[in-house]
Amino acid sequence: MKTPPNIEQEFVVPFRYQVLFTRHLFDPKNELLKQVYSGLRGPVKTLVVVDEGFLRHWPDFKKQVEAYFEFHSDAMQLQHILEVPGGEASKADDTQSNKVLKAIDDYHICRHSVVLAVGGGAVIDMAGFAAAIAHRGVKLIRIPTTVLAQNDAAVGVKNGINAFGKKNFIGSFALPIAIINDSQLLTSLEQRDWIAGIAEAVKVSLLQDADFYYWIENHTQALRERSEEEMNELIYRCALLHTNHISQGGDPFESGSSRPLDFGHWSAHKMEQLTQYDLRHGEAVALGICLDLAYARQKGFIEEEVFSRVKGVFESLGFPMTIPENIDSQELLKGLEEFREHLGGQLTITLIKGVGHQYDVHEIDEDLMALSIEEMKAPSLHRTS
Repeated sequence: MKTPPNIEQEFVVPFRYQVLFTRHLFDPKNELLKQVYSGLRGPVKTLVVVDEGFLRHWPDFKKQVEAYFEFHSDAMQLQHILEVPGGEASKADDTQSNKVLKAIDDYHICRHSVVLAVGGGAVIDMAGFAAAIAHRGVKLIRIPTTVLAQNDAAVGVKNGINAFGKKNFIGSFALPIAIINDSQLLTSLEQRDWIAGIAEAVKVSLLQDADFYYWIENHTQALRERSEEEMNELIYRCALLHTNHISQGGDPFESGSSRPLDFGHWSAHKMEQLTQYDLRHGEAVALGICLDLAYARQKGFIEEEVFSRVKGVFESLGFPMTIPENIDSQELLKGLEEFREHLGGQLTITLIKGVGHQYDVHEIDEDLMALSIEEMKAPSLHRTS
């Protein structure tokens, strides 16, 4: 019998990726959310997944959502509002994602329905993962409520939960139909959370946009003092750089070995774990960036001035700039291999040769990195107010 020839096909699926900006999103007179729904077959059944931590600061939020859906009932139909824990507790294991999956089943959310995730980055990650695997993909809208989430977590194409003591071990690549940044939702953040998310903007500016970095450097006081105008500018420019990288960088689903947007993250993820998530993600990223810059300075890749200047920016913003003394250097160095395993293939760590000039290395001198870790340690974790 003759063997049939092989079949090989190729197809391209276009993605539309939009980050929208507004204020008072759930004011019934604000039609932005309704406009996002307008391209879907309405009225669209919706499961709202909301961060309990956010609700503590916005006790009337559920009533606002209910009123908005009632006012725009021709386009959208609210099935249920599900409250989930905020922070890493929401994605520490599959407990909360299974709760979202059960609600998707209980309230008959289908592939033409929407999961609307409202909260910080961890809740956005977890709810997005549940939406991605239910029915092989339920439509997702992200409404991030922290600076970190508006700057980074909600803007990407990744979703995930933690497992086996490793961050984002289980996850998916799945695009939301929209990310909506409502600047009003940031006004109730604690100072620590207001500041923490700025780390991702410093990160992407160091990699891709020197002018943006110098803008941050010149506006640290206004940002620290909670100027909404400056914060809106920072979030917009950060989102633009992130989305440009995703849409034009040639590797939106990270098929290769390079992950420049994870600059500083190999150690940040490990520090979060080793401090039982006492460190916020943004705080750990700031430390991780400075650790990699300290190493790059030791290797002669950058001048002392670059390291000192970036560290000074983080300090001016109010970040803790010392690695906790109780973090063992050898334990932290295990984050290198965990980082490699998470992606697979060759170890690839993104560093910079100067502000706005990124490059990748594939080997790390662990003895030199251990010295850099010790250099950044102090007896206690100190946060400035």
